[in-house]
Amino acid sequence: MRVVATSNDPVRLSFLVALLTDAGIAATVLDTHASVADGSIGAVPRRLVVSEADERRARAVLGEAGEA
Repeated sequence: MRVVATSNDPVRLSFLVALLTDAGIAATVLDTHASVADGSIGAVPRRLVVSEADERRARAVLGEAGEA
């Protein structure tokens, strides 16, 4: 798995997952529970990951959307 984005903003992460899903790339958000457990103070940013094989294409999709 490769991290392609980190954020504390669940709306932005949802948007990024939708972009990748529309491009046929499976994406997973990690650290959701850790972020909630810290009281949402931003100490643990959530990580958006894709498979190593999809990393280059995922970065291209996010870059085209101005999210790289």
